[in-house]
Amino acid sequence: MNCKSLKFSSLLGLSAVTITLGTACSPDKKQDEKPNIIFILADDMGYGDLSCYGNKHIQTPHIDALAENGTRFTQAYAGSAVSSPSRCSLLTGKNTGNTTIRDNFCKVGGIAGLKNGNPIRRMHILPTDTTIALVLRDAGYRTCLVNKWHLDGFNKEATPLQSGFDEFTGWLISTEHSNSPYYYPYWRFDNDSLINIPENENEKRIRHNTDISIQEAMSFVHRNQDNPFFLYLAFDVPHEPYIINNTEVYDEQTWDANTKRYAALITHMDQAIGKLMNQLDSLGLRENTLVIFASDNGAARQAPLEELKCNGVLRGQKALLYEGGIRVPFIVNQPGKVPVQTLENIIYFPDVLPTLAALADAKTPQDLNGINVLPLFYGKQVETDNRLLYWEFPGKQRAARKGDWKVVSVKKNSPLELYNLKDDISESVNLADQYPEIVAEFEKEILVNRTPSPYWPD
Repeated sequence: MNCKSLKFSSLLGLSAVTITLGTACSPDKKQDEKPNIIFILADDMGYGDLSCYGNKHIQTPHIDALAENGTRFTQAYAGSAVSSPSRCSLLTGKNTGNTTIRDNFCKVGGIAGLKNGNPIRRMHILPTDTTIALVLRDAGYRTCLVNKWHLDGFNKEATPLQSGFDEFTGWLISTEHSNSPYYYPYWRFDNDSLINIPENENEKRIRHNTDISIQEAMSFVHRNQDNPFFLYLAFDVPHEPYIINNTEVYDEQTWDANTKRYAALITHMDQAIGKLMNQLDSLGLRENTLVIFASDNGAARQAPLEELKCNGVLRGQKALLYEGGIRVPFIVNQPGKVPVQTLENIIYFPDVLPTLAALADAKTPQDLNGINVLPLFYGKQVETDNRLLYWEFPGKQRAARKGDWKVVSVKKNSPLELYNLKDDISESVNLADQYPEIVAEFEKEILVNRTPSPYWPD
């Protein structure tokens, strides 16, 4: 199918919507079929790490092309500021006041284990949790997770294969050596079997995890090109430690080695995404495949935050509920169907399940915190800004947003701070003392947007 559409690159400062000026597409024999879905998730990549979100240093031409020829959201939020609860929120359509997993580590319950030699407890996803994969599989999709799950805790039975995924290749927390050494693993899961990557034997750094992941993803697409499929491609990039052999594209920069590797990891992922998009084109699947790209939370404190402006002008970073920890890139692309536009609508990870369920004409579970924002993807409007969005690290941090207002507390038992994000995106002026009635209203709404958890007692 040949499509000719106008490209448009917008600045972060533009408001409201940039509308497609025109798209003309020839008929396609697959146009009436259920669309394939690919959700690509980066790991600890900041809001400002992409050129299409204002970065002046890191080269991401393939991801930028998805934005320039699709829809780019400027006020999209992850499910949490760290990995496990964010991914649980993404897959189950619930905020972290209601998800099974609310932090990377739990206080009681779960299963005990070690991290860096220290005893911890982790909670895992439960058989009673309804995931996107279960919903789409019931609607006739072949489902696959490539690479990072991070919802198993220390429970070897809580794998993607028990949560709606027909196929799984990657690594699990509960089998620590399945991703060791990091980025150049020797062990890897192929469904429920552990296999070896021979090139990386004896800690050789030959096949990078990103190259392994994209090959597995492309193999899944090739095998399922005649069936509707859901591919959840969860890269490790650019999670620390920043390990990659080739930093050639940045070797002329005056940065330190850590900064070069960080940027190279992202550019390497971008190149892998380009290969996947080329495959979709060659198989004639591109126009019938909805592609979404996002990050699971903001850039971490180990990242070159100041040098590369990884989180842009946002305050905070990974593990904090300020904007730098939870506001993320969110790009939607489907040539000829998703218009070229920049949207300021407020969306977050709990919206993904009901949205993809609507796209697949599948049954949407009850008691979700997210809403169906599918019309936004196709150039129509949905009211998203007058509802409460909520995040928490139980007993430690909490945050909520409604319209232009946001409350946040990042220290145990500290009062809520209040910010007007329309006027103060950097959360620099706390208005709580000026508008105590707004804070009080947030307190009331928060109570009805969360439930107690046995694994994180209030």
